[in-house]
Amino acid sequence: MFIPHQFAAEALHIVLPVAPIFTIGPLEVTNSILGGVLGIAALLLIFGYALRMIKRGKYNRIVGAVQWAFEGMYKAVFDIIPDRKMAQNIAPLAVTIFFVVMLTYWVSILPGVGDSITWHGSPLIRGLPTDLNFTFALAIISMSASQFYAIKVHGFFGNAGRYFINPFKNPIGTFEGFLEFIGEFSRGVALSLRLFGNAFAGEVLLLIAGMLTGYFASLSLPIFMAFELFIGFIQAYVFYILTLIFASLATASHGSSPAHSADVTSEEAAQTE
Repeated sequence: MFIPHQFAAEALHIVLPVAPIFTIGPLEVTNSILGGVLGIAALLLIFGYALRMIKRGKYNRIVGAVQWAFEGMYKAVFDIIPDRKMAQNIAPLAVTIFFVVMLTYWVSILPGVGDSITWHGSPLIRGLPTDLNFTFALAIISMSASQFYAIKVHGFFGNAGRYFINPFKNPIGTFEGFLEFIGEFSRGVALSLRLFGNAFAGEVLLLIAGMLTGYFASLSLPIFMAFELFIGFIQAYVFYILTLIFASLATASHGSSPAHSADVTSEEAAQTE
């Protein structure tokens, strides 16, 4: 049953798993998928409008903002990945990840998302990044792309040689390769959990703020919403930058073991930042 609540939360009701809303054949459409559809639809509308205006030779603030964002994103790609051809190949994926994460994250800030509107006791719409399935899938895409470009640069066996080294000839390199192999999985898990944790915490923050402020929620919530808009941008940018860094490190030519160790150290520092 469709139940609209007040703008402020009446009671704190936090549910970690996403909930199915309806089914299309064997496919369950969850509340996070509905939130993702809203975010992707908004993204396509904004870019479609900007593209149409550019083709007509007309410019306004929306078109300027879209062009400024794309120019900034592409500049960062070429700054991080020195190989211009490789940068051109990875740029579409990285930029797409940035805008998809940001717009779907921002959906969770809209009034009505979360516990404000429920369906059979579950939120009707949730932000897509609050679904672990989405964040893990996005991390797998990012890490798989890094491996794909690494194989293109080093070859299949050359890429495998970054992880599997003859222990009799280079025992230290073997240990470093093992750590690098484990690190590929840990980086993917860290990417997904970082985005999920921040998105879910943002929804919980808005619920708590709405419940604590009661009838004054209309005054206090816009402040928290503005904060979450900023956090959504930061999380999208972090995911985008780390995708570029992982691709750059995977395609870099590694020399001796010390150089390889330095690359791993620089990557860990980038993750920390």
